[in-house]
Amino acid sequence: MESLPLELPADTVQPIASQLRCHPTDKGITLHIDEEYKLRHFGEYFYIPQMQDLPPIDLSLVNKDENAIYFLGNSPSLQPKMVKTYLEELDKGAKMGAYSHEVRKCPWIIGDESITGLMIDIIGANEKEIALMSGLTVNLHLLLLPLFKPTPNWYKIILEAKDLPSDYYAIESQLQLHGLNIEKSMWIIKPREGAETLRMEDVLEVTEKKGDSIAVILFSGVHFYPGQLFNIPAITKGGQAKGCFVGLDLAHAVGNVELHLHDWGVDLACWCSYKYVNSGAGDLVGVFVYEKHAHTIKLALVEWFGHELNTRLKMDNKLQSIPRGQWIQMDSVDSNPPICWSGPHMLSLEIFKQPTMTLRRKSVLLTGYLEYMIKYCYNKDKAESKKPLVNIITPSHIEDQGCQLTLLFFVPMKYVFQELEKRAVVYDKQESNGIRVASVPVYNSFHDTYKFVSLPISVLDSAETKKS
Repeated sequence: MESLPLELPADTVQPIASQLRCHPTDKGITLHIDEEYKLRHFGEYFYIPQMQDLPPIDLSLVNKDENAIYFLGNSPSLQPKMVKTYLEELDKGAKMGAYSHEVRKCPWIIGDESITGLMIDIIGANEKEIALMSGLTVNLHLLLLPLFKPTPNWYKIILEAKDLPSDYYAIESQLQLHGLNIEKSMWIIKPREGAETLRMEDVLEVTEKKGDSIAVILFSGVHFYPGQLFNIPAITKGGQAKGCFVGLDLAHAVGNVELHLHDWGVDLACWCSYKYVNSGAGDLVGVFVYEKHAHTIKLALVEWFGHELNTRLKMDNKLQSIPRGQWIQMDSVDSNPPICWSGPHMLSLEIFKQPTMTLRRKSVLLTGYLEYMIKYCYNKDKAESKKPLVNIITPSHIEDQGCQLTLLFFVPMKYVFQELEKRAVVYDKQESNGIRVASVPVYNSFHDTYKFVSLPISVLDSAETKKS
């Protein structure tokens, strides 16, 4: 992704409010921005669920033909419409049989390799550093096996608190594989007491003081719970200065924020594709290996499709490893990559090649406006108001957030959760009083933010009426 100066939401909204002679929270502001915005047509590339098709919906409360308010792009994202086009490509395979290995837009034998180039700008890497394969946790294991070679003095792995369970389980099993004590070898960096997010100075302090015994630092690019975007260049520089390998789980960062893995010198990374990349549940996922490791790290496991393509079918059992990120490649099958995944993944990635301005810039404006609206409508100082008190635990600085906001409500929320779902708001519930919402720039609009923020107010008002 191209790095551009990011425009603060206020710099966009205030002039429009003055032009329209209305308050920045007015509905007309959102409609105006959506009409003028250069990326407004991107929503047409996706199937957005209609209200009438969602299971929890109450048709007496909504217009059944309207689109749902889909703020769950940080989990199962929406399906690109072009996926159906690829299903037609599969018909060609049915007609041509084995010839589909080498013919068609996406030949089966290189179904993954033919689309790695579409990931270059998204993760900021050279094509030879990327491989698309398998599943996220499997890939994490494959990355760690050749890199994590613990010694009596160099054996610890650092993670952040409340990391994804997949990462925890992978690290635990890696430590057990080497006969190491998990409590002594797996360090969890926690936020300070009373805080929900980490301070970078605390992360760097641990690395500086304890780095000589740390083998691997494994962090998220964006933490899935509070939505905190970590300072990856600083973590990488600090860790490598102490001799640590630095790895990233980019499940909530790929397709969400700008990444420059090669320029930052990150050692390894893995990610899934069903969130912000919109490729669908179970689709192809990816790995990144910094190019220098292709010649310095000996693979722990090898597999046929890690062999050079031009001699792969010679079958002389003399391995010629691919000198690129794909040297670590091990597919979930022992021949072709899963072609039913490769096509939809290719189509979703092609969407990211089209913007005339970066999606990140729109994301900053969209998320910033959502944050502004929430703070205005649910201000803690309005003691006389019946509006719910809300705390946004996601950092408010642009450089510390992606497009997700995590909201904690200081009122019992079970009723509100149910009522929001009845009104076709799709989001992620977290713990008892929290929700995660992601306004995804490729298909969410500014008007979506207006509709979302207004709904909890009306829901709580109806709750009060019901009591009385």
